Amino acid sequence: MSIPILFDMDGVILEGPRTDPQVYAKAADMALSELGADPAATHRDDLRRHDLDGIRTHCAALGIDPAAFWELKEEYASEMTHERIRSGERGLYDDIDAIGDLTATTTVGLVTNNRHATAEFVADYVPFDFDVVRGRRPTFTEYNRRKPDPYFLEDALSELAVNSGIYVGDSLKDVTAGRAAGLETAYLRRPHNRDVDRPTDATRVLESLSELSSLYAAAECENESE
Repeated sequence: MSIPILFDMDGVILEGPRTDPQVYAKAADMALSELGADPAATHRDDLRRHDLDGIRTHCAALGIDPAAFWELKEEYASEMTHERIRSGERGLYDDIDAIGDLTATTTVGLVTNNRHATAEFVADYVPFDFDVVRGRRPTFTEYNRRKPDPYFLEDALSELAVNSGIYVGDSLKDVTAGRAAGLETAYLRRPHNRDVDRPTDATRVLESLSELSSLYAAAECENESE
């Protein structure tokens, strides 16, 4: 059986390590407007961030449902992110075609802490198909399951009906989550982490996704020798 390879999204496929905080700030303002709430400036700043306890407290004071606010905030953040990708304001790394080259020989997946709606959008936007896509859904519970918790990775592995493989990420939390899920891990170097020390538990280091074919070949050889 071929070895599945799963990929993080931000910093691996999408340029930059995370969603621009200004996207979340504007999304929070749009959610508050839709819910008819107008908090004081300091409270608005708290609602723009991802402090769940603070969001619950401020929403209670405003008389709005915190879960409804969170879902709207996530929805608006996704819509703005998708437009930024369509317009080219947030680009794709130029080596991601190497993922497409793997799809003829093995299973590939997209597993991210980012919003599930955006993961699905990116999966449709890139010129190849992922076999599984998993991001966080717009609930407080899902937000608390982000990596380094292995939950999203384990969920993806369950959907694929496998219990081994490789996870490619650009951060310590990717490596930690991958190892906790029982996966080999490949730490991908990008401009934003070029000078960061290699995570101790990373199985391999990639300087580019163009090295995926050799990574996969080596993993297959190891798998056959076991």
